[in-house]
Amino acid sequence: MKTASVVSIGNELLSGQTVDTNLAYLGKSLAALGLGVVSSCTVGDDVQLIAEAIGQAAANADIILITGGLGPTDDDITRQGLAEFMGVELKFNAKLFDEIEQFFTERGYEMADKNKVQAYLPAGAIALKNKLGTAPGIMARYNGKLLFSMPGVPSEMKAMFTESIAPQLEGLGSDRIVVAGKLKCIGAGESTIAEMLGALMERGRNPLINCTVSSSIITLHIIATAADRDAGLSMIETDRRQLCEILGDLVFGTDDDTLAAVIGAELTRQGKTVATAESCTGGLISKMLTDTPGASQYFTHGWVTYNNDAKVSQLGVEQTLLDQYGAVSEPVAAAMAEGAREKSGADFAIAVTGIAGPDGGTEEKPVGSVYIAIAKDGHCDVQKRVFAHARGAMRLRTAITALNMLRHSMSS
Repeated sequence: MKTASVVSIGNELLSGQTVDTNLAYLGKSLAALGLGVVSSCTVGDDVQLIAEAIGQAAANADIILITGGLGPTDDDITRQGLAEFMGVELKFNAKLFDEIEQFFTERGYEMADKNKVQAYLPAGAIALKNKLGTAPGIMARYNGKLLFSMPGVPSEMKAMFTESIAPQLEGLGSDRIVVAGKLKCIGAGESTIAEMLGALMERGRNPLINCTVSSSIITLHIIATAADRDAGLSMIETDRRQLCEILGDLVFGTDDDTLAAVIGAELTRQGKTVATAESCTGGLISKMLTDTPGASQYFTHGWVTYNNDAKVSQLGVEQTLLDQYGAVSEPVAAAMAEGAREKSGADFAIAVTGIAGPDGGTEEKPVGSVYIAIAKDGHCDVQKRVFAHARGAMRLRTAITALNMLRHSMSS
């Protein structure tokens, strides 16, 4: 089986200013072609470092895919790094220059002198057409290795890979391909789920099951190696059924499902509606619920009652409750939820009140304390949580926990 290595180029990647989404895309795309990615690295805008990184990648793999550094500015030096690795000079390509100039002309712009550098290629290399931008890609062969250099802009990189590179890689991979699926869970920690699954998560198993965590949501990645896509999908579905039997209601979705979208679909199926009353989350729960198209079928109202006056005037919370228990308390959370449900006429109402920080905490109610309430006909469930995280993370954990409480309330 031919193997591949990815080299990502750019100071902005190393400084954290830009997240390298290209690597994830290439990893999935190459796996689908039966090509194993054996290594990846990120390197800054330095000719010698780029040449060394390409050399190391070529030592590890048969196919090297490079992203970034093909623009017209002084820090776009992938061309020079690739030429340095190959031991050749950069050559001006007049035909390529005309194509770049035409790109500007067709859009009513005059090409800047700096764009001329994009018409230089390492000797012996050929250009790959970029339909979405001015930076041509580069394809070269060196010492039996196949090298592709693509723009760092994700949309340009994806289009170039799909149209110009993937067709050349077809047939180079294994006669077995990699197919992946996901199972989404919430309500237990990573270690607990790993214990529940036991031998299903053993290394070397096919399908392989990996686990990742983000903001309380556990994603089980089911990765099958099979003769073809249909066989791989069948293996994944078999594992999914087994995982669901073991994990029960910890499972809420598959693949790209979001918790809010799954809840919205269930509300629609039941013909039920929901309203929200938020304090510390500042409308985040409402946003999550309305991110899904068609949310008007099940989402009726959303209040952000950040101070006490708003809780009293908008939701009918009694001032005596606020005076006696404080805004961040079980009675106030319940009153917010019941008030939202009564005023909106919704079947369910979510309410949250908490201390997002960094200030405002006490020994009794530290920063991160939050009360989450779910009101429905004749019942209001209130739970206290303490999310010891930074402000943004605390708000996100609160919103996700509130949605999960609603999910359980809908099924009980």
